[in-house]
Amino acid sequence: MAVSEAELFQDHERANWVRLRTLVVLRWIAVGGQSAAIIAAVWGFGLRMEVGLAVMTIGASVLANVLTTFLYPGNKRLSEREATLMLVFDVLQLGLLLYLTGGLHNPFALLMLAPATIAATLLHLRSTVLIAVLTIVVISLTGLWHLPLRSAEGAELLLPGLFRFGFWLALVIGVGFLAIYARQVTDEMHTMSEALVATQLALSREQKLTDLGGVVAAAAHELGTPLATITLVSAELIDELAGMPDLREDAVLIRAQADRCRDILRSMGRAGKDDLHLRRAPLEAVVRESAEPHLERGKRVAVSVRPRPAADRDPRHPVILRRPEIIHGLRNLIQNATDFARAAVEIELNWTDTAIIVRIEDDGPGFPLSVMPRIGDPFVRRRKTGEDRAARPGYEGMGLGLFIAKTLLERSGARLSFANGRGTDGTGGGAIVIVEWPRDRVEAGEAAQALGQNVPFDA
Repeated sequence: MAVSEAELFQDHERANWVRLRTLVVLRWIAVGGQSAAIIAAVWGFGLRMEVGLAVMTIGASVLANVLTTFLYPGNKRLSEREATLMLVFDVLQLGLLLYLTGGLHNPFALLMLAPATIAATLLHLRSTVLIAVLTIVVISLTGLWHLPLRSAEGAELLLPGLFRFGFWLALVIGVGFLAIYARQVTDEMHTMSEALVATQLALSREQKLTDLGGVVAAAAHELGTPLATITLVSAELIDELAGMPDLREDAVLIRAQADRCRDILRSMGRAGKDDLHLRRAPLEAVVRESAEPHLERGKRVAVSVRPRPAADRDPRHPVILRRPEIIHGLRNLIQNATDFARAAVEIELNWTDTAIIVRIEDDGPGFPLSVMPRIGDPFVRRRKTGEDRAARPGYEGMGLGLFIAKTLLERSGARLSFANGRGTDGTGGGAIVIVEWPRDRVEAGEAAQALGQNVPFDA
């Protein structure tokens, strides 16, 4: 992949997610709601409260919005510190307004849940905890100390003590629950978004390599005839210029450079041909191509063909589409098996009339039971043991490779299953991954002509 797993995980940040304009708009909505509530309470229901101080508190929010609008551009992205300070201001402003309007006897105390929920979606854990703790402290203080809210007749509006305690407890639990819920959902969405971007980058890179291989193959094909002609003519010149050593030396040089061009094109073609003919290939050839980068890593990688009994299968070796997502997905699975294998990786191919199956098994420790239910999810981390560190120093597995492989192969129509084998002594064996495609999803049709007719270039 163009971007490593570690780099992607390090970019798993929340800073600069939200524009200043977004929080300013939300604060204007809050100002409108607070003003409407004060007007309705005083002029609609005749309630008595410190209207002047309440208006000044709402005015503080108005002033803060006006200042931020003039001091910063609307498209400014808030840093972690700036977003935290804005939410701290909102908690304190709303707490002061509740203090002036009856504290927890005011049903609008429920709005204290909003800043903590917003913090959980925008900020890091430390800042989220800060906002949540501040919110709980403000709720508790306004529950103990507040200015009374009175009716038109002057009677103080009070909730029964048990109801007030229940309301406080509900608000405290609500702050914690909503913050945790919002953070969990946002984390999962962000993680999945990053993993899908990584998958797209991997597929894009594989597609570019495939396209480059096609260009190389076409160039090798088209240049083959003129290079052969140059080689033939230079050979004849070498024979005819036997008595003219200076000219004969030039002809020998031409012959050598033509041979060099031929060898270069041949080696480039081996690096990644994808002409029309090689867009389809036998299943074994595609699997071996996927395994090729891991053959020289000190582990034995064996590919075997074990088709099902003749009564249950098409006897012909399957010829499948040589698609980038299939090659890259299998390559990631084989890489994972090679990483964890002690000495060997076994790749077994078989097929039936309706399915094509690739089974990859290593002789390593197998999948940890703690992550088995989450295999295929991105950024799954497991604490490394001392044995892991000794066997694979510096390795930080996050499940991204398996996620990319699973996503790409499922895109090609495959169904993946993961399991652990059993060793000969009855203990746990290595990891097993089974990839199964419906034959009609990956099997190629009739072969097309490889490169078509030669077409002369216009002079």
